[in-house]
Amino acid sequence: MSDSKKDIFERFRSGESVPMDDPGYSDIRKRTKRTFRLSSQMNASGDINKVRNLLSEIIGQPIDTSTVIFPPFYTNYGGGISLGRNVFINHGCSFLDLGGITIEDDVMIGPRVNITSEDHPVEVDTRKTLVPSKVVIKKNAWIGAGVTILPGVTVGENSVVGAGAVVTKDVPDNCVVAGIPAKVIKAL
Repeated sequence: MSDSKKDIFERFRSGESVPMDDPGYSDIRKRTKRTFRLSSQMNASGDINKVRNLLSEIIGQPIDTSTVIFPPFYTNYGGGISLGRNVFINHGCSFLDLGGITIEDDVMIGPRVNITSEDHPVEVDTRKTLVPSKVVIKKNAWIGAGVTILPGVTVGENSVVGAGAVVTKDVPDNCVVAGIPAKVIKAL
């Protein structure tokens, strides 16, 4: 049962599953409208500083000047994203962040990477329920081009996720994973 004193975003951050007919979804619609407006401005800009400033506004916290984001960059909410120092995010990435996405320092993210912290049950009767589960990318990880990272996954420190992989479970520190689903192929 939900705590009616928490707003819908706090409920997602706490890991609560929320049906899409919940009254709090009107707050999500308002926030996504704002996010899409700011994203349009950000993705039309060719100025890295302006991109960083607009994304800071979207996520609600300053992004360090050592972090670089190449547009276009897509997110549905933004308020669940936390970016460390010296992060590089290449073009065409999409972060669905209602469950939370933390990118620690010195992470490199290749082009067209999809990270989602949101899921839905398979059962028809509950499918229109959003199930949040935080994603964490630890320090010095490298996420290759076209990778998909699913809800609840932690990618370990110094690890590499090979291009095109689909990451369905945690990645240990200091290793290389690749494939669908991603599996450890090498220790570093």
